[in-house]
Amino acid sequence: MPVYEYLCDDCGPFTDLRPMAECDDPQSCPHCETMAPRVILTAPNFFCMPADKRKAHAVNERSSHAPQTLAQYKASHGPGCGCCSSGKTVKDKSGADKKKPTRLMTKSKSGAKGFPTARPWMISH
Repeated sequence: MPVYEYLCDDCGPFTDLRPMAECDDPQSCPHCETMAPRVILTAPNFFCMPADKRKAHAVNERSSHAPQTLAQYKASHGPGCGCCSSGKTVKDKSGADKKKPTRLMTKSKSGAKGFPTARPWMISH
């Protein structure tokens, strides 16, 4: 059963646990017992919603009036994040500039590539 909020003119706001069929009915105040109408004072909580949907709702709510700037977007990702950085420039053995991949890649003597930090349980071929 959901918890509904009511507002008594004399005592102020209070909450009560009621069946959904009785959601619009007034409730008697626990202090003065006068009938109080249902009101919505706080935003609903989405505790039962999966975390990814809850995060999407929060992002949509934040961006509804002011979208994130590029600096805010990049600040929300850690260093070395593959989605918004294109790699770091490093010097190779000959001294020339070379783009380093954003995630660690290893090569065996046979030339097989491996990504040990991404998925250590996967076998490269």
